Amino acid sequence: MQIHDADVFIDLAEQTLSLPKLGKCYVISSGKNGIGETENSGKTPRGWHKIAQKFGDDQPKNAVFKARVPTGEIYDANLAAEFPERDWILSRILWLQGLEPGFNLGEGVDTFKRYIYIHGTPETEAMGVPLSHGCIRMRNDDVVELYDLVDLNALVYISAEKICTKDSLSASFF
Repeated sequence: MQIHDADVFIDLAEQTLSLPKLGKCYVISSGKNGIGETENSGKTPRGWHKIAQKFGDDQPKNAVFKARVPTGEIYDANLAAEFPERDWILSRILWLQGLEPGFNLGEGVDTFKRYIYIHGTPETEAMGVPLSHGCIRMRNDDVVELYDLVDLNALVYISAEKICTKDSLSASFF
């Protein structure tokens, strides 16, 4: 696969997610523990992935998920105060599966078995800085839009190297 084959490009250096074929770019938050593929590391994996499963059809913005199932709750300040330690997964989930055996697919490094998602997060959480447990966090409006624009099996490339900026998408690269 070539980089221009990516439907979704995630630039961990710039903390952006772009849809190069559509000219869209969003600010994200990746793993607080850095970049890496190791199981239980809390790091964001690199390389080629696909959107293996999607969850959240017809759910409202800020719908709360646990184990990929809507809880029936809608995130707000009161719910946040009631459960301050929860790692909030909101609005939509796009579950990633690695495509590179021994790197992000297989024993000890498997992105899918690590439950690495692209998902919504509370608006109070910072974007543009790594703060997640390895997932790709997005603003809720952005993840709802992404969910509607990206099909199952869409190719995702996650890069540790700086490719695009938060202010502009480098269309010539793709």
